[in-house]
Amino acid sequence: MIFAITVTGIMANTLIAPAIPDILGDLGITEAGAGLLVAAATLPGVVVAPVIGLLADRYGRREVVVPCLVLFGLSGGMASFAPTFPVLLALRLAQGVGSAGLINLAVVLIADHWEGADRARLIGQNSAVLTISLAVLPPLGGLLTDVGGWRATFLPYWIGLVTAGGAAVVLGPTRRQDVRVGDQVRQALRFLRSPRVLTAMGSGVVLFLLVFGLLLTVLPLYLADGFGLGPTSRGLVLGLPALTATIGALSLGRLTARFGARPLVLAGSAVLTGAFIVIGEAPVLPVVVAGALFYGLGEGLAVPSLQNIVAGAAPASSRGSVVAVWVGGVRLGQTAGPLLAGVALTRVDAGATFLAGAGIAAALLLVQLVTGQPTGRRERP
Repeated sequence: MIFAITVTGIMANTLIAPAIPDILGDLGITEAGAGLLVAAATLPGVVVAPVIGLLADRYGRREVVVPCLVLFGLSGGMASFAPTFPVLLALRLAQGVGSAGLINLAVVLIADHWEGADRARLIGQNSAVLTISLAVLPPLGGLLTDVGGWRATFLPYWIGLVTAGGAAVVLGPTRRQDVRVGDQVRQALRFLRSPRVLTAMGSGVVLFLLVFGLLLTVLPLYLADGFGLGPTSRGLVLGLPALTATIGALSLGRLTARFGARPLVLAGSAVLTGAFIVIGEAPVLPVVVAGALFYGLGEGLAVPSLQNIVAGAAPASSRGSVVAVWVGGVRLGQTAGPLLAGVALTRVDAGATFLAGAGIAAALLLVQLVTGQPTGRRERP
């Protein structure tokens, strides 16, 4: 059930990414609208995710995740009937409110039931499920666009209602906390102020700024305009990073037990830097494919390691809040990335935008090296 929640939550942008050029063209919107379309599903999470974490700690995981799934499914499915771009954006915003609590609560549920290396292993498996979905969903979105037009890509979002029904049945009740909101916030802040959590949060913001700005916003347009790929072909290329990301994620438990989390975060950031350079300088499509595979490996090492660090930083009574604040930061990156990418595309081409992203990734790696965070040397989760 945890994995089903993850799959549902990751659908928000990955499913429609190959259809972005078709959506903009049909609704008469310029390329700058790509950033708005992607960011609309992530912007609510900046504010809503921490609130959802507090509610999940206070009232229980099931009591929060089920309404989130219902809202996600309804608003996402209804988007297929949007008559105008503003209506589509409004439904995407509502979908973003629903998705704000899904990925983080899946990680919280894992951390509630597993510790140490077992927790790292399960978070790695959850990340692998996520990345496998990333391999499947973009080609599916591209195929649906080719067969039924861009509106067909929104139909699978109705599955959120099915996941909600399953979660209501499978997830057990959580003991409610009879604590004042102020006390709850102060307790969570005590853990959020730790240097390793702060650095992990900063890393998450920057990494997801790059992922959503470059991979989900710029790359579909790059593939369409620079290499002439149609929706299905774009979806296949966008799904390729999930293959190597899955390899990294499934190895997380073993690698964390051997090296600790910090080397994995550093390695992932370094690989991402190289991948963005390769894609930005690619003269032919096979080089883009190689860069995309390289990128997937970096994501598979860095992202679940950061999740593991944050999830292990607080006890169960504050875990939902702490993880949710991290996710709120991630949502900030997911929102800012597409918007910044849209602005960049009005000034430079897609290749130069990827090279700028490589510079940001390199700066992040330098900060991680200098701070010695997000975990202490050889620290185990």
